[in-house]
Amino acid sequence: MTIAIVGGGLGGLMLARVLHVNGIDAVVYERESSRGARSQGGMLDLHSGTGQQAMREAGLIDQFHEIARSAGQDLRLLEPDGTLLLQEDTPDDAPLDRPEVDRADLRDLLLDSLPEHAVRWGRAFVTADNGLLYFADGSSATYDLLVGADGADSRVRPLLTDARPAHTGQCVVELGIPGIDRTHPDLAAMVGRGNYWVLGNGQSLSAQRNGDGRVRIYLSFYNTAEDWFETSGIPFGDPAAARVRLIDLFTGWDSRFTALIAACDDTVVPRSITTLPVGLTWPSRPGVTLLGDAAHLMPPVGQGANMALLDGALLGLALAAHPDDVPAAVEDYEREMFERTSAAGRQSARIQEILSRPDASRKMLAFFQPG
Repeated sequence: MTIAIVGGGLGGLMLARVLHVNGIDAVVYERESSRGARSQGGMLDLHSGTGQQAMREAGLIDQFHEIARSAGQDLRLLEPDGTLLLQEDTPDDAPLDRPEVDRADLRDLLLDSLPEHAVRWGRAFVTADNGLLYFADGSSATYDLLVGADGADSRVRPLLTDARPAHTGQCVVELGIPGIDRTHPDLAAMVGRGNYWVLGNGQSLSAQRNGDGRVRIYLSFYNTAEDWFETSGIPFGDPAAARVRLIDLFTGWDSRFTALIAACDDTVVPRSITTLPVGLTWPSRPGVTLLGDAAHLMPPVGQGANMALLDGALLGLALAAHPDDVPAAVEDYEREMFERTSAAGRQSARIQEILSRPDASRKMLAFFQPG
């Protein structure tokens, strides 16, 4: 059985790891030229019942605990006028229910757990037909089972469904402050050790501690058109002018929040947030399946990476349980995955709707403290 995994993100690597633990070989084809070819993004919170379950199935939970940050569970929630609504500080000995971990560190942990030959770098997937994969460099490879773990813009997905990601109405600008404890200790104290979130008036500012001392800042604009970046007046080619324009878009917010924007370096990255339809399914097809964002792209509110990791683990376990009946293994996996990720997608969509409201901060306070 030749298992080909397209995409070397968290879900694809988790699948390869669980297969490896169960004595089944797989090959991961990744379009990036090496593990360090680009930044892997910020922090993730791995939930005890999903992402951490996957780490346990992969035999990596102890190694995960070594790189996880319990302090990353801290949360501060504020209103645009500076009112503090919620502050949760995690004791050092608290259970690791949702610890934060650098995405790059987690990816490295998974990569290091695989045989060196398991990942083929620089293989950009183009299409598949009759048991052959075709790559942009002109090479090809055989497969018995093709798993699309290639993210939001999956090229494997069209083999199973015509569904395409659609704009959610949210546009995000990513900024960052490197070495914040050294360069801006006052802002570092304000942000705290974990997540700092300011919500209201159809906008949000979130600041997130990373393990390397950088604070990533995400400015979100809700109820926007797909072409909002072109009409926003943000000059992305001029970082200093872009910061000035972004500060102007937060006029009326407490000056501490705009001070965070002013302190950022020249990283200014626009991101349009897209999702797949909640509850997306497809008729099971022998030889092809999907996991992670390729299967169930949802708003980035803490579920996506956890679902992708658990997808990879459960698909690996299903294949190990049915080594002589791959179609049955795929059907079992897809049946459970559709139900589980549909529920996660509905919750993510609900949070997305709350965040877009003028009274988002109060609504999220009720979400965090029900009753």
